[in-house]
Amino acid sequence: MAKLEKSITVNAPVEKIFNYISDQTHLPEIWPSLTEITDMKPLSNGGFSNHWKYKMAGMRLSGTSEDIEYVANQRIVSKTKGGADSIQTWTFQPEDGGTKVTFAVEYTIPIPVLGKIAEAVIVKMNDHEGKIILDNLKAIMEA
Repeated sequence: MAKLEKSITVNAPVEKIFNYISDQTHLPEIWPSLTEITDMKPLSNGGFSNHWKYKMAGMRLSGTSEDIEYVANQRIVSKTKGGADSIQTWTFQPEDGGTKVTFAVEYTIPIPVLGKIAEAVIVKMNDHEGKIILDNLKAIMEA
């Protein structure tokens, strides 16, 4: 299982950033490989479920996501199933008048589809994309 973790400090209140991320239809605005979020539905724990579409190494993947942990203004943990299964964790902490946002993902790469050689390339691409996601979030929240 591959892992990625990135953090950034954003000059915006926790509530503003949390509300933006928890509305998962915003995620394709900041996540270059995430092409679509549809069928977002509320869950009893306060979180949401959705259907997603994603590009990985030129392949189009799709699946579902469900927030398995949802603590308002603190943490969202989502479990995805489909072309690439993952656990995605967003954490939000007040810091120096802004918010420290951490995005962590543990994911499986569809090896039978892409092959072992592609795995290292994909891990490196996803690591770079993690930084882009947070940079994009910061730009939108501070605009």
